[in-house]
Amino acid sequence: MMTLENWQTLMQAFGFNENREMFHALLTAHTVRGRHYHSDEHISACLGHLEGVKGQVKDWKMLALAFWFHDAIYKPFSATNERDSADWAMQFLKDNGASQDQIDRIDALIMATCHNAQATDSDMQILIDIDLSILGARPNVYDQYEKNIRREYRRVPGFLFRKKRKELLRMFLEQPKIYGSDYFHDQLEEQARINLSKAIEDL
Repeated sequence: MMTLENWQTLMQAFGFNENREMFHALLTAHTVRGRHYHSDEHISACLGHLEGVKGQVKDWKMLALAFWFHDAIYKPFSATNERDSADWAMQFLKDNGASQDQIDRIDALIMATCHNAQATDSDMQILIDIDLSILGARPNVYDQYEKNIRREYRRVPGFLFRKKRKELLRMFLEQPKIYGSDYFHDQLEEQARINLSKAIEDL
């Protein structure tokens, strides 16, 4: 969950101060008006999934921090959301005296949440899979996700939204594997393909 308690636990794992101001800044960023999917609920869901596979990852704290920041800056019509969010996370680590390896790593992890990114290691693959876990959610949860995405892009004319949305969903559906890790492939792959196929038909 995106709570102060969980943030403090993460800060302790890094050996940082509490950084309460950053917690409140991130919470505010994820709860501004207009965030219907890329919100605190999405971050909490990602952190929940991460907790469930904590024993399968090598560096839990880096993945957790990446989730806290990966959608911190989100503007529906911007092509630099991931870049801007990664820059914010890198500056945060610099301000807290993190190593250059950690700074470079957070950059790579957040940039991996771009839809066309390829994982370079198992931790990064799990991060990508968790970010896409909504695709394999229960049908009613997935349907609400599609509605929330449309609300975020409400200013886009219907015909254009449907065209672009179908292109994106087909991109996922045409991949040999939507989920690259064994765990999430086994858990979510089949349902994700059902959800995507239905969403494309509905569009």
